[in-house]
Amino acid sequence: MRNSERLDARIIDTPLTSRGVAAVAAGAELRLSATAGRRIAHARALVEVIVDQGIRAYGVNTGVGALCDTLLDRAQLKDLSRNIVMSHACGVGDPLSVQHTRAIMAAAINNFAHGGSGVRPVVVERLLDLLNANLIPVVPRSGSIGYLTHMAHIALVLLGEGTVHGPDGIITARAALELLGTDVLQLEAKEGLSLVNGSADSTGLACVALDRLVTLLDWADIVAAMTIENLGYGIAAYSTETLAFSASENVRGVGARLTHLLCGSELMVGAAPRTQDAMSLRAVPQVHGAVRGCFGITVEMVDRELASVTDNPIVAGSLDMPTVHAGAHAIATGLALSLDSLAIAVAKIAAMSERRIDRLVNPLVSALPAFLAAAAGASSGFMIAQYTALALASENRRLAAPSSLDGGVSSALQEDEIPHTTAGALRLLEIIANFETILSIELLVAAQAYEFKDARQRRASATDQVYRQFRDVVPRYADDRPLATDIQSAVRFLRERPPDSLRSS
Repeated sequence: MRNSERLDARIIDTPLTSRGVAAVAAGAELRLSATAGRRIAHARALVEVIVDQGIRAYGVNTGVGALCDTLLDRAQLKDLSRNIVMSHACGVGDPLSVQHTRAIMAAAINNFAHGGSGVRPVVVERLLDLLNANLIPVVPRSGSIGYLTHMAHIALVLLGEGTVHGPDGIITARAALELLGTDVLQLEAKEGLSLVNGSADSTGLACVALDRLVTLLDWADIVAAMTIENLGYGIAAYSTETLAFSASENVRGVGARLTHLLCGSELMVGAAPRTQDAMSLRAVPQVHGAVRGCFGITVEMVDRELASVTDNPIVAGSLDMPTVHAGAHAIATGLALSLDSLAIAVAKIAAMSERRIDRLVNPLVSALPAFLAAAAGASSGFMIAQYTALALASENRRLAAPSSLDGGVSSALQEDEIPHTTAGALRLLEIIANFETILSIELLVAAQAYEFKDARQRRASATDQVYRQFRDVVPRYADDRPLATDIQSAVRFLRERPPDSLRSS
């Protein structure tokens, strides 16, 4: 998602895509089309018929979880909805960011708009009001084994409970509703279950992860090119002729991008010939290309999840013949497996960036001053920055263990298959953050390495553009300031500078 797109309003008619959810997470308004509104209203009418006719339906007129065979009379249905929200709002830990919670809300509204949940239109309208006013519920990060907890804390606000990120800090839910000029909602049959159910939390968080990663993958190619140029490595491994033997469009695409980025570099001319260069440089097309392939598969999986009804039960049919479909669409195992795969892929590309950092600062292989220090011995240069990158790469390896295999048993053996999809999405966000920092360190080190090159030799125009823009933000390093500050500046640089202009056509 590019910055120029972020403020465009999104209208739900057909299902949102991951890009649409990411745009809402970043601040875009969300609206419903008239068609989506009619679908929501029809689903609610189906629930009313189900209640009136006493059709047995999980979570509508029965208990939930292991209490699914406990039948309730009509007088208990409102209590059930309210009690579900109250009891399921048991998250712990630091709150999610506003961006992350906005993404979850957008994914939930998208799910309701399919017309399979049966909440009243006013419930969706209230969520939209909060979202578009940027009055975002405070949602604890931890405590969800797959879904339920995050959405319960969002639903609390509709009941006048919990807290909200207000315009000037944290405010009570009732204060937020007063700002909207609305009253506390009294939930009706099925609404409590529908509000906490579905894969909105994992899907929304995944959309934010994908939105950040798409830009970082472009930067990874650019920063790798800067390292390659500094080390004077050959580019034959990236040539069209060499990569034509690969059937992967992603591998060939990364090779073409590297060739474009390094075009015209005088630093690449006259390098000492080697039969083969180090794998962390030679295999950039293969590794970066593979990660892009995994990214594309995950986008497809997230978009498929957004296009699916993930409530349980799902209501369908006509008012004359309503049907109730109990299943397990909220589990989102396909998404869990995809997120696990992408987590491993991002950990891999981050580890490769760390290896390139080591080659730049290591005088045994770089032909550059040790650790790129201004005065080796009295200065340590980027010695410990490489340690930091290594620590984060190692942390990523630990985080990349598959969440979907964690398992566990809950609700008195009723919920005995748990893919931990939400945990997988949160873990992916951590790995991406570490990757962003590692890549920022590589950018810092690559920029410093240019300082030791012969000024008479021109850099490639693309890498020179990045170098000059970066030097406007971060000057040459000489052990004259805390390096942590420069790392933070490099992170901001990658976040705020879209790499679009440096892509090959």
